[in-house]
Amino acid sequence: MSAATSTAGPATSGSASATPAPDPKIARRLQNVKNLIIVLSGKGGVGKSSVTSQLALSLASQSDPITGLRNKVGVLDVDLTGPSIPRMLGLDGQAVRQSSDGWVPVYADREQSLAVMSVGFLLRSKNDSVVWRGPKKNAMIKQFLGDVRWGPLDYLILDTPPGTSDEHISLLEYLHHFNPSAIMVTTPQALSLADNLRSLDFTKKVNLPLLGLVENMSGYVCPHCTECTNVWGKGGGEALAGREGLRFLGRIPIDPGLVRVLDDAKEEATKAVHEAKMGPMAPTFNDPSSGNSIAKEVENLQLTKEDAQAQAESTSSITRPLAPLSNVAPPAIAAESSTPAGTALSRTIIQRYRDSATFPIFQIITSKIIQAAAEHAHQRTAGYP
Repeated sequence: MSAATSTAGPATSGSASATPAPDPKIARRLQNVKNLIIVLSGKGGVGKSSVTSQLALSLASQSDPITGLRNKVGVLDVDLTGPSIPRMLGLDGQAVRQSSDGWVPVYADREQSLAVMSVGFLLRSKNDSVVWRGPKKNAMIKQFLGDVRWGPLDYLILDTPPGTSDEHISLLEYLHHFNPSAIMVTTPQALSLADNLRSLDFTKKVNLPLLGLVENMSGYVCPHCTECTNVWGKGGGEALAGREGLRFLGRIPIDPGLVRVLDDAKEEATKAVHEAKMGPMAPTFNDPSSGNSIAKEVENLQLTKEDAQAQAESTSSITRPLAPLSNVAPPAIAAESSTPAGTALSRTIIQRYRDSATFPIFQIITSKIIQAAAEHAHQRTAGYP
């Protein structure tokens, strides 16, 4: 387990008595979650989802120095109209399953150290749009928080849409009893910095502690000569953090290798699985005219023999996947459940992420976030505001 050992149970400060009691279903699900971290930004397109994905992968790759146990990490994709977490974590096409104890998240590894929930898993097609007004968004977020069977987690990371909209208000209404914190993502551009000042104002108004600020897309490192070009400037996020008294967590350059990790995971994993079973893949792998079983492998991603056996064992007591999203509350299914194992696809993306140039940079940022989360947990335990 991580160094941050707080319990995200209901707050015990004197102000809690003046506010409504937490929802009992949400309290039950989050009672064993130690740290709740919301990733936010006032500007769209700054890379919140990529930062969320990297933070989840980095945290899940670390172990407690005393117990040697890997961190248990969950990712909740609250960007309901633009869910991108499933693709970035190599889980496109996976199905959420339902048990008598709630929704079972999709796991990204066989050890079940990284659990993911997103509305993207519930859509009939990944190209379907989600056209919802505020009340339905609010109901979906409440259902995610109250019905997903996370189990014990060291960290639950919540990826949010840009701005300060219905999703943010709903999250804070449901989570303020559980001591959440946040990290802010910006780019060095002046426009992004200005928009993030509004997000900073939002965090102050709702009393949401900020663990720090990440400056994303800070320069482009050429993969050939390693020269760094500051396409959108450099240092704007660090200057904003210094001016507002925030912890500066670090800057992340644009890494073409990371882009390939997050965008091409399915093709790479399918190729690896095919070569493991049948030898090197023919050059016609991407040729639409081939139209044979190889093309079907790209679409369906066959598991290795070991993966198939593990998944069959772990899902034998689950009745079926959830139906594609047609309403907010699917009927409950009375069935006991164990958790699906990870796939070859998701293991491939984890391995490739560790090989990317961004991984060591984000490991440093992750260490700062762990330290900040531990300090936040200590303050809340001690009863500080």
